[in-house]
Amino acid sequence: MEKVEQGRKVTIEYAMKSHYPDGTVKEHPTERLTFIYGVDRQPPSLEKALEGSRVGQRLKVIIPPSEIYGDHDSSLIKEIPRKGLIKQRLKEGQFYRQMKMGSLVSFRVLEIRENTVLADFNRAMAGIGVSLDLEVLKIDGASRTEINDAIRAQAQRSIGCG
Repeated sequence: MEKVEQGRKVTIEYAMKSHYPDGTVKEHPTERLTFIYGVDRQPPSLEKALEGSRVGQRLKVIIPPSEIYGDHDSSLIKEIPRKGLIKQRLKEGQFYRQMKMGSLVSFRVLEIRENTVLADFNRAMAGIGVSLDLEVLKIDGASRTEINDAIRAQAQRSIGCG
């Protein structure tokens, strides 16, 4: 019986839940994913859970924020002056974006104060983790062409071309 190992083409079906820093949980529709294990990089927690598993096996996997969107860093919450910001764009809970001196300034507006704004400079998805309920549906051999294509695609993603 086949098992998940390096270079094998794996198909899983999973139900995903996003876990937000405020405790909110959002369920997503069930999806299928086919990838070459160890080549098409997946979050380390998923790869570790899948290693050695077999067709029909069901797994529960928790993927921490650090493996997907990054941890929320409270040191990136800053009080900044309102002066120079476009008043109409300042809305609590929304993202503020403005070009300043050739660079994009982007932050989430946490609170608008009299002369300042409490701004969160974390990435939009920082602090969100996910949990997966998954089943291994299929394990196949991958052709040399499929492996080479996956390696090329992974290299392009890692240098920002894909």
